[in-house]
Amino acid sequence: MIKAVNMKKEIVVTVANSVGALANICKILADHGINLEAFVGYGMGKEAKIHLVTVDNLRASDALKKAGYKSQEEKSIVVIDLENKVGALKLVTEKVAQEKVDIKYAYGTTCSSGCPATIALSASDNEKAFVALKKG
Repeated sequence: MIKAVNMKKEIVVTVANSVGALANICKILADHGINLEAFVGYGMGKEAKIHLVTVDNLRASDALKKAGYKSQEEKSIVVIDLENKVGALKLVTEKVAQEKVDIKYAYGTTCSSGCPATIALSASDNEKAFVALKKG
């Protein structure tokens, strides 16, 4: 069920929690020809966090900085491509749990037919999670 496992980086942007914040970030990336592989955004009071996995984090980060988004950090994550089938995420979470690794957060994408589901996760020990998932 696991098709691929990779260590990647995500960009985490802290913004004011306001209408159109995500739209503006998406516009900047699109205007620079930078595709998103996955993202999640959530508000926390007056601030919001937007996690971005892009095809080119260096260009994405530079474009966002030039547009005034100074509050950014890059974090390591594990990205898993899975068959889009019942139980695929169960397999991933069980393998990570068996290694006594805590998943701090996860987000994902799916499609209706033929393409893989993509899951991004940050764990208490990304390297250990990566190794456990690479085993199959």
